[in-house]
Amino acid sequence: VIKLLPIVVTCMCGATLSLAAPASGKPVAIRVASYNVEFGRSTTPEQVGEMFKKYKLDIIGFDEVPDGDWTARVGKVLGMEYSFVGKISSANHKDKYKSILSRAPLVGTKEHELRVNRGWNPASAVSAVTEIDGVSIAFYSLHISGFKEYKRGKKLNIKDSHVYKLATEILPKETTDRVIVVGDFNNHIGDDAMNTIEAAAMRPIWRDFDVDLSKQYTWNAFKPKGKWGVIDHILYNNSSGAKAVDGGIIELKKPLSDHKPIWAEIAFPRRLKKVKGAEKTGKSE
Repeated sequence: VIKLLPIVVTCMCGATLSLAAPASGKPVAIRVASYNVEFGRSTTPEQVGEMFKKYKLDIIGFDEVPDGDWTARVGKVLGMEYSFVGKISSANHKDKYKSILSRAPLVGTKEHELRVNRGWNPASAVSAVTEIDGVSIAFYSLHISGFKEYKRGKKLNIKDSHVYKLATEILPKETTDRVIVVGDFNNHIGDDAMNTIEAAAMRPIWRDFDVDLSKQYTWNAFKPKGKWGVIDHILYNNSSGAKAVDGGIIELKKPLSDHKPIWAEIAFPRRLKKVKGAEKTGKSE
């Protein structure tokens, strides 16, 4: 009996490891959303929470969000206990803050101020790191000014834009391997501003879907005839090897804000591998 015991233990341990191995290689699915709530003018946090319930989200980025406990109140409805609200209100307007709501704890919370010589100021992005299913994710929620490529026939310098500062000064300092950026960019996929952030190796979820964005819009939800296209976006870093497997624009019969909410499920491989071209452009696969 004494001699057999080590053999039995070894076999049991081997069986346990063989059962756990398949799960360890499964991608981590992160369900995220972004919503510009227009300082809560047309809704309550409780209504927003009820709207998001069926999406079973892990983390949400809000912009133009009221200060105080507004974000936390959404969390109470969704069972999401952790939140962070920035201190910089967009253009110094009332209750236009940025916030993060998460199902898992948030660490390293920060706010990154963005100022340029044109458009409205200040803009900002709030960020934090969370861990989901054993994987660390850096999450950014922002609200920035749109960049017009031309003014009175003269081409403007992209370097004088919030998105350029984000792409060249803020995101390059991020040390977490998996990054998600969400928010109201006030720009469209394919224009100079969004091309700049894609060149910084960030990939919009729209590129993973068969969708014609020219026929879609996220603003203005209250005035369809005055729609201005898709200006709210969710992006992930290309070097993570991730892919958006589900998501899109959430269409509401009764809008809760002038913007439409957007969401995505992003699958991140547990093991990182170098993606060809990832260091150069978010458009590479």
